[in-house]
Amino acid sequence: MYYKYILLTFFFFLSGYNIYGQHDNVSGIYPHLTMTADHYPRTEAGIGAVMPWANRLWAVTYVAHLSGTGSGTGLYEVDENLELKQHPKSVVGTYANRLIHTPSMQLAIGPYLIDTLGDVRLIEEFKNHRLAATMTHLADPENKLYYLAMEGEFFEVDVHTLEVTRLFQLMDELQEPKGSKPHFKSGFTAQGRVVVCNNSYNEMDYSGDWSAGRLAEWDGSGEWKILEETAFTEVWAAGSFGQPIIATGWDKASAIMRVFINGKWKRYRLPKGSRTFDQTSCTEWMRVREVETERALMDCHGLFYEIGMHTYGDELWAIRPVSSHLRIIPDFCSWRGMLVLAGNQATPMKFGPQDRNPLAGQPQAGLWFGKTDDLWSFGKPSGTGGVWMNDEIQANEISDPYLMYGFDQKVLHVKNNSRSGVNFVLQVDFIGNGDFVNYKTISVEGNEYEAVTFPEGFSAHWARIKADTDCNATAYFIYN
Repeated sequence: MYYKYILLTFFFFLSGYNIYGQHDNVSGIYPHLTMTADHYPRTEAGIGAVMPWANRLWAVTYVAHLSGTGSGTGLYEVDENLELKQHPKSVVGTYANRLIHTPSMQLAIGPYLIDTLGDVRLIEEFKNHRLAATMTHLADPENKLYYLAMEGEFFEVDVHTLEVTRLFQLMDELQEPKGSKPHFKSGFTAQGRVVVCNNSYNEMDYSGDWSAGRLAEWDGSGEWKILEETAFTEVWAAGSFGQPIIATGWDKASAIMRVFINGKWKRYRLPKGSRTFDQTSCTEWMRVREVETERALMDCHGLFYEIGMHTYGDELWAIRPVSSHLRIIPDFCSWRGMLVLAGNQATPMKFGPQDRNPLAGQPQAGLWFGKTDDLWSFGKPSGTGGVWMNDEIQANEISDPYLMYGFDQKVLHVKNNSRSGVNFVLQVDFIGNGDFVNYKTISVEGNEYEAVTFPEGFSAHWARIKADTDCNATAYFIYN
């Protein structure tokens, strides 16, 4: 009898083990979990949001632009046996939002609300809106949610009756340039405010003909306040410890990180891991997510960072680059002890008679499964960016802090575009607490250039620069 018990236990162990073993796994990817669109119309097919809920992993997909540009996509669920099923209430659309409404214990993902038993309700009015974010309501958090659509529509929704009310058209509220492309990407509620972002950016933004990107906030009454007029892609806030609000974006010089700490916004600059992300449509969706308890990852312009939730002395101390990558990762989360990255693999986008990508086949996207620490085996952290790029600088004006920590070989390039010589003072914060000290003075004659190669092993958390006279200058870092 004892031996029968041992054999039976061993049989069940093998059976459980083979649940995952029966599926092919290629470097963290299970091909059978691919979410595939139909051939007509030819479309983009990305996985906009993933979320563990109701004992399964939920995923919602997006097509290029509303339901008329694709077919076959929708709402999916993955069970504990790694079996994929498309939900019967699926609708085709462009969705990349997710949030838990804790008072009613419902998952808001795409145009759906899902309870803890896995029952799905569809918000009919949202089928033809490109949903970018769902946010906690400021005035009635027990019963309502905010929704942001990519075209700038800002709604509130009753989570019980599913009644939808449009509150704002943010293209008007945020004074967007006429003719600019709306591309609102994210929003979050924290610290008594809703913060949203629009990542519109093209040649006209680069040349300075207009500034179409936006980072803005609203306190629930009155007008919206514009914080930045350049492209921003993500807004996230920690719910504990220092509870910083973090927003990421970019301009022509570098990636930008704005952090709301102790009632005020601070501004930092980060390297760009790749300039392939330097356009409105090439930055989907670069999120910040908690992936281990009280540990967050930030995906920003081709670089993964670990980032902290605590703040000390009005500074965000914990930030470190993890790896470089070229993936389009619209969302990521933890599920059943694994890190899950949503994908948007090479897919066609055909809006008219011309096929923009005839070398791409049937639209499809997959999921990657691994451990959080696997990200360290991706590309070595590297990047480029500056605090100034042909900018007008006032004497003794201090630049934004620029991240140095976590990169190897470092070079600073300084170009003085003015007629007279300028002394540029490079300062470093080697601890990360906001205490900067002078490191080097770089004297550059008029219309001349100098490079500073940092010694091997040199590292500080942040660097910043100031000039001793009014000038036009470029200060640009390259990390390898």
